[in-house]
Amino acid sequence: MMIEFRHISDDEPALAFSPLLRGFLKTFDYLSEHGSIGLTASKGFKRTFVHWAASQFDWPGLSEADLFAVNKVLNEQDFMPLVDIHFLLTTLRMGRHYKGQFKLTKAGSELGAQPGRLFGIITPFYLFEIDHAAWSRLPDNRLPGSWDVFLNVINVEAEAGVTGAELRQVLYGDPQPSPLPRYDETMGALYMQVLRPLVWTGMLQETRPEKSFRTQDSVFSKTPLWRATLKLETDSIVRRPTRH
Repeated sequence: MMIEFRHISDDEPALAFSPLLRGFLKTFDYLSEHGSIGLTASKGFKRTFVHWAASQFDWPGLSEADLFAVNKVLNEQDFMPLVDIHFLLTTLRMGRHYKGQFKLTKAGSELGAQPGRLFGIITPFYLFEIDHAAWSRLPDNRLPGSWDVFLNVINVEAEAGVTGAELRQVLYGDPQPSPLPRYDETMGALYMQVLRPLVWTGMLQETRPEKSFRTQDSVFSKTPLWRATLKLETDSIVRRPTRH
């Protein structure tokens, strides 16, 4: 995989675009104040913290109001980004479970004050090592392609913003024609396995037209964090907006 991440300083303004980093830092702040997070019998975060996280994380497309519109109470699995953050914290040994509580390790405590370094650790792992297909309605539908291809294509196509449908067409062609509306499995997989992880890490921004629930209609644009973070083979050909 020929993907290189630039080192980002702790005071880099573009870091503010990352919901994933923000969720980590908010969690570190909570742990700094409270010492630990209570765990359920199944070792998920208790509702008290889940409700707090929903109100504090400011997650795109999953605001506190959005979450409580479909849930009377929130368990960890009802707030998907928190499930990912919990998994990353334990897998990367920034935190651990101890006697019914979640606590930071020494390494995790140190990283709370180093957002640039923290971003550089969690982002490549989150993009390239997490099974994003597990969240989809068709978890066995693995998207053909590689992150090297995805990032280099998006680097060019999203320079001036690109719709989900346009990216789907560039990467995989148009969907098979159908006399009736139907779910586009390829578009769904592209969103769940590539586009949404990039939005959640803060390198892409998704703008969805009002009253549209179709990813095909969403416009994906590179944030300043994309340019600050990635070194790609196609950087040399991205000189001006490719779409008008």
